[in-house]
Amino acid sequence: MASFIGDYQLKVDSKGRIGLPVALKKQMSAREEYRFVIKKDIFESCLIIYPIEEWERQNAIIRSKINPYNKRHNQFLRNFHKGTVDVTLDASNRLLIPKRLLEQANIGKEIYLAGQDGKIEIWDKNLYENLLDSDEEFAGLAEEIMAGVNGEI
Repeated sequence: MASFIGDYQLKVDSKGRIGLPVALKKQMSAREEYRFVIKKDIFESCLIIYPIEEWERQNAIIRSKINPYNKRHNQFLRNFHKGTVDVTLDASNRLLIPKRLLEQANIGKEIYLAGQDGKIEIWDKNLYENLLDSDEEFAGLAEEIMAGVNGEI
């Protein structure tokens, strides 16, 4: 399974295609297919690109927590899968992103692809550049999350 790092500034072409940077492609193992699932993020105004192996892992986690006979669980499943699209890299290493997804996430022509462990986020350039917290805010968040209950990692 790939673990993506780095952020890359790109442009979306008139048909909604983006090129997958060679640096991100190299972070995928040779045995991984170049098949992906794209969906809107749950919390942020961005899209998520899941390599198919990571998508299947995420669905296994969900299946382990879901009761198909629980109405609320079915509402979650419906909304989680709403708008997802299965895409494959074309011969020019491009992904076609449906315009409806770009619109849902307020993504314009200039974007950032940001590696986030097993997935890649697609952000509108302006949103991405404005969401970066100050060093002080990030340091406080890191301390809160990583210090643990007793202040130990």
